[in-house]
Amino acid sequence: MARRRHKRLSMRKIREIVRLGLNCQMGCREIARSCSISHSTVSEYLNRVKGNGLTYGDIEKMSDGELERLVKGGREGKAVKAGKTGKTGDAGKANGSRPQPDWGVIHQELKKSGVTLQLLWQEYKQIHPDGYQSTQFCELYSRWKKKLRVSLRQSYKAGEKMFVDYAGQTVPVIDSKSGEVKDAQVFVAVLGASNYTYTEATWDQGLASWTASHVRAFEYFGGVPRIVVPDNLKSGVSRPCRYEPDINPTYHEMATHYGTAIIPARVRKPKDKAKVEGGVLIVERWILASLRNRTFFSLNELNEAISDLVGKLNHRPFKKLEGSRHSWFENIEREALLALPQTQYVFAEWKKARVNIDYHVELNRHYYSVPYKLVREEVNLRYTVNTVEVFHRGERVASHRRDNRSGAHTTQKEHMPHSHQQYLEWTPSRIIHWAGTVGKSTAQVVETIMNSRQHPEQGYRSCLGILRLAKHFSSGRLEAACQRAVAIKGCSYKSIRSILEKGLDQQPLPSSMIQPPVNHANIRGGGYYN
Repeated sequence: MARRRHKRLSMRKIREIVRLGLNCQMGCREIARSCSISHSTVSEYLNRVKGNGLTYGDIEKMSDGELERLVKGGREGKAVKAGKTGKTGDAGKANGSRPQPDWGVIHQELKKSGVTLQLLWQEYKQIHPDGYQSTQFCELYSRWKKKLRVSLRQSYKAGEKMFVDYAGQTVPVIDSKSGEVKDAQVFVAVLGASNYTYTEATWDQGLASWTASHVRAFEYFGGVPRIVVPDNLKSGVSRPCRYEPDINPTYHEMATHYGTAIIPARVRKPKDKAKVEGGVLIVERWILASLRNRTFFSLNELNEAISDLVGKLNHRPFKKLEGSRHSWFENIEREALLALPQTQYVFAEWKKARVNIDYHVELNRHYYSVPYKLVREEVNLRYTVNTVEVFHRGERVASHRRDNRSGAHTTQKEHMPHSHQQYLEWTPSRIIHWAGTVGKSTAQVVETIMNSRQHPEQGYRSCLGILRLAKHFSSGRLEAACQRAVAIKGCSYKSIRSILEKGLDQQPLPSSMIQPPVNHANIRGGGYYN
C-alpha cells in the first residue's frame, strides 16, 4: 500500500504545533483542532522533535531551515435504568434508604483539573458504603445535569477555555460636541468552568479593538486560559472554514505572547459556542437592558456603567447551583489560569510583500530597505505605530522606525550593495540604456528621476513604471509624452501617465515649450553610471 502523503505545512504552523505541544502541554487532538490538521500529523511532528531530546527553548533558537530539516527528515457504554433523583442539591436520602449525593458540589468538583466522576464516586462510597454503585451514580448525575441550562450543563476544566464574541445589540453614544450618534459594539468573554464574565464596549469590531479586548479580559481575570474559543469573526479568523480556518497573524501573535491557543468554533455548530452565546444573552438581558434608558456621551462613561453591572452579575447567585460566578471563579478557576506575562502585548499588524529590484518594500506608500540579496524574495512585514520589521523565513532581516511620509524612502546603508555590476542584475546604467531604446526623451526622463533621488535606486520604481507604459500605449507615444514632460518639467510617472491618458502626446508641442539642451558640470550624465 502506498504511503499516505501529509499536507505540506508552513513553518509558521509547524512552530505552532511545537509550541502547543511542548510549551502549552496540549494533547494532539486539541493541537489538531487549533491548527486545522489531522492529529496523526501532529503526533508525527511532535515525536520527531521529542525523539531528538529537544526542548521548546531549543526550537525557538532554530532558524526555519534548521527546523524544517529536523521535522521533515528524518464510545461509552449504555446507561442502566435507575430510580428518580431528589431535588437539586438535596443531600438527604432518596430512592429508599440510599444517601443522595449533592450533585451541585459534584458538578463543581468535576471542573477541577484531574478530577473524574469515578474518583468522586469512590469518595462518596467511602462516606456512604451503602450508597449507589458506580454505574447508577453516573446515570443519576447525568439525569441531574440535563436539568441545567446548556451553558451550565457543559463540563469544562478550570482554566481550560475562554469563549469570546460580540453581542448582537449595540449601545448608542452621543458626541457631546457634534451631537452625532455612534453605535458602540459590546465584547463578551466568558470562562468555561465558572461562567465568570467580562464585558466592555468598543467603537468597532476591527482587529485592533478585538485584540485589545482580549488583553483587557486577561488582565480582568488575572490570568490566561489555555484555549480561547472565538466565533468565526473576520477580525480573528482570516478565512472561516469548518475544517481549516486560518487564524489572523496578529491574533495568532497575541495568543503566542500570552501562551494560549486559538481554537475557533466550528461553522454551524452552536454547541461549540453555547457558553458565550448564553453569556451574550445574559449580558443583553441583565446589563444592556438595564442601560436602555440612559444616555451616554463618551465610551469611557459607557464602560464605567458596564463595569459596575458586570460586577453585580458575577456576584449574583446561581438559581440551580450553590454560589455565584465570582465564588466559583475564586474557588476553582483563578488558581488554574496561566500567569500573565511580564509585559503587555503590543498591537502589531502583518503584511506580505515582495522585495522590489530597488531592494525596498512598500508599506502605506513609504519604502523601507532590506538586504539587497533578498531582491524578488517574498517577506513578511510586522508593523506597529512606531516600528517596521521585515522577516524572511522566520528570521528578522531589517528593522526601521515607522515613517508615514508618502513616496519617501527609508534606507540603511548596510542594505545597499557595494557594486551593482557585481551583485545585481538591475543597475542605473542598464535602466537608462533600456529607456534609450525607446527614445532620447525617455532616457532623459529616467536619468532626471534618478538624479533627483539621494540614491539612484530609489527612483527604480518610477522608472520601471514609466517604461511599462509602452505596453499599454506604444513606444512612439511614450517617447512623445516624455518629450512633453521634459518641456513642462514634469518628469514623473504620474505626469507622463496623465499625458498619455489625455492624449496630449498626440498634439504638437508649442514652440515656446521647446528648450535647448542644458550642459552643466553638475549634471551627472548617462556615463556617470558606467
